[in-house]
Amino acid sequence: MSYFDAASAAPLHPVARQALLASLDEGWADPARLYREGRRARMLLDAAREAAAEAVGCRADELVFTSSGTRAVHAGIAGALAGRHRIGRHLIVSAIEHSSVLHAADAHEAGGGSVTQIEVDRQGRVTPAAYAAALRPDTALACLQSANHEVGTVQPVAEVATVCREAGVPLFVDAAQSLGWGSVEGDWSVLAASAHKWGGPSGVGLLVVRKGVRFAAQGPADERESGRAAGFENLPAIVAAAASLRAVRAEAEQEAVRLRELTERIRVRVARSVPDVEVVGDPERRLPGIVTFSCLYVDGETLLHELDREGFSVSSGSSCTSSTLTPSHVLKAMGVLSEGNVRVSLPTGTAEEDVERFLAVLPGAVAGVREKLGAPVPAASVQQDVLVVDALGKRCPIPVIELAKVIGDVPVGGTVRVLSDDEAARLDIPAWCEMRGQEYVGEEPADRGSAYTVRRVS
Repeated sequence: MSYFDAASAAPLHPVARQALLASLDEGWADPARLYREGRRARMLLDAAREAAAEAVGCRADELVFTSSGTRAVHAGIAGALAGRHRIGRHLIVSAIEHSSVLHAADAHEAGGGSVTQIEVDRQGRVTPAAYAAALRPDTALACLQSANHEVGTVQPVAEVATVCREAGVPLFVDAAQSLGWGSVEGDWSVLAASAHKWGGPSGVGLLVVRKGVRFAAQGPADERESGRAAGFENLPAIVAAAASLRAVRAEAEQEAVRLRELTERIRVRVARSVPDVEVVGDPERRLPGIVTFSCLYVDGETLLHELDREGFSVSSGSSCTSSTLTPSHVLKAMGVLSEGNVRVSLPTGTAEEDVERFLAVLPGAVAGVREKLGAPVPAASVQQDVLVVDALGKRCPIPVIELAKVIGDVPVGGTVRVLSDDEAARLDIPAWCEMRGQEYVGEEPADRGSAYTVRRVS
């Protein structure tokens, strides 16, 4: 079995395992107590904090450990907003932030705050100019992830931090995906990360608040972790998290070169060997181990099951999954194809032969899914010189399949009107037009769902 979903959770690093087992014997006591066992636990906690702070590039007294990366995000955003409530209640986020950041933004807005969402280009990148334009006198906080978890695109954090700093606005950075590869550059103010992303144990997050940043921890007061993370510290997991972060960072430079070559191989070979595929994300400024592509006329969930049967664990940002009937917010914001999406995220140590076997298996798996879906004869009729395709009640990727089957039935300059009540069609039909060189005319409400009009160009 080849595990290719490290962006969700990296396998436990051997160093983390060793540190976890050792600290179970040595770090079980309360580090706040003054007796011998407590002092021993305190020494382990302080050493872990020093190691993590060195990896982040901050002072040890700026860093606290939380019960998860999500908890670090929520505590960091809430505390930074509360610390600047006298300035205003305006929050800036990018459109492709992790759901934990967007959920925090939703909660802020529900509580009476205002939120501006920064759009991205088709590579998934923001621009510092967009952040500069969004800043207002009442802006309390801006948020930007260091790298995207779905497509791997690295963001211009240092440049955005400079723009924010010049305006006197702190920048919160979600560094979960990138911290294992290196510290986050720039004059950021607050940072959050999660240990299970770099091979540490789950249930450990990092929250860093730079000195001088106005920050008011929310919730009942607690004497633990400078009052910013309530509850008894999971010391064995914290020790393991810090040890694994130090270990992966020591290996990062050499491993990054190797994984970049493997992901570039996937990007190039998938585009050559699989018809009607779109490889997404920035081709240059991306994390070493992540590559994402979307396949036309493919049910994403079915494709993931096929690959699982072939021995590959991958994930998807496709709308075609059992957990959601709407497209990935990341792919939607980028304006790229969402159907048949596959995210490959290689853990450290991935063998070249596993990647080669994946590349050998993928074309057949995609072809098999397309064959299983078939090409159902669309319910088509001609009304006022427009070919109408009734795809109501049919889910991704069937509306696009039916569109593709009939586009050749209309003359150049003619139009096809696709009726669909599938949310994914709003993204996938324009993406199909761009990939196939046809003109997307637009969308308008219909009696049920929406009507999408496409003009045949060639």
